[in-house]
Amino acid sequence: MRQAQFDGQGSHIRWTETEGAGPARVYVHGLGATSAVYHAHIAARPELTGRRSLFVDLPGHGISDRPADFGYTLEDHADALAAALDTAGVRGAEIVGHSMGGSVAIVCAHRRPDLVARLVLAEANLDPNPAPTAGSSGIAAYGEEEFVAGGGHARVLEKVGPTWAATMRLADPCALHRSAVGLVAATRPTMRHMLMGLSVDRVYLQGARSGELADRDGLVASGATVLTVPDAGHNIMFDNPGAFAAAVVGAR
Repeated sequence: MRQAQFDGQGSHIRWTETEGAGPARVYVHGLGATSAVYHAHIAARPELTGRRSLFVDLPGHGISDRPADFGYTLEDHADALAAALDTAGVRGAEIVGHSMGGSVAIVCAHRRPDLVARLVLAEANLDPNPAPTAGSSGIAAYGEEEFVAGGGHARVLEKVGPTWAATMRLADPCALHRSAVGLVAATRPTMRHMLMGLSVDRVYLQGARSGELADRDGLVASGATVLTVPDAGHNIMFDNPGAFAAAVVGAR
């Protein structure tokens, strides 16, 4: 396990990694998740082994620290991810980001283009104010105190189902709430506009069961590759790992 300071107060973002050649491949999880749980089985597939691979847990999640005075905005998470990559000596990485992790990856690529050469985004949040769900919008609908100490956290864990709850319960409730609020608020410019303005190779994965991606044509016109993954919903890496791995490796 490795770590890097990210807030000037001695807090650390942590990751595990495997050795390998070539540009590093960096896996970043979604809201209330952890990177190894969601991506280790993908990185272990024969078509993806042999590359240096980092499994980064964002602040407040998994094995990373959870300072009470941290903002947990998308920009905050992106800067913490950049600190991890700087400490790891990573440049020109391929970042594989799921959901909120994809949004963080976009912001990181926008703010630190030296760190990122390719993005593979699995249903990354691109726009503010997503449709109401039990996820980010459901969490952000609570006030912070109500969520952390007033029973909101427990109610959300009951709603999200056992798979997501298994990692969400490992996240700090305050960090989880602030991350959700930041995700709903999005960035200025939005993650979509940042993504469309990037010049790196960009692959966006949409699970077929999740419905049509908003403004798909706009993303394609910007040079991004948009792939609809059959037999998959939001958690593409679990629902169709073969197709997910093929997209990461670059197969069409």
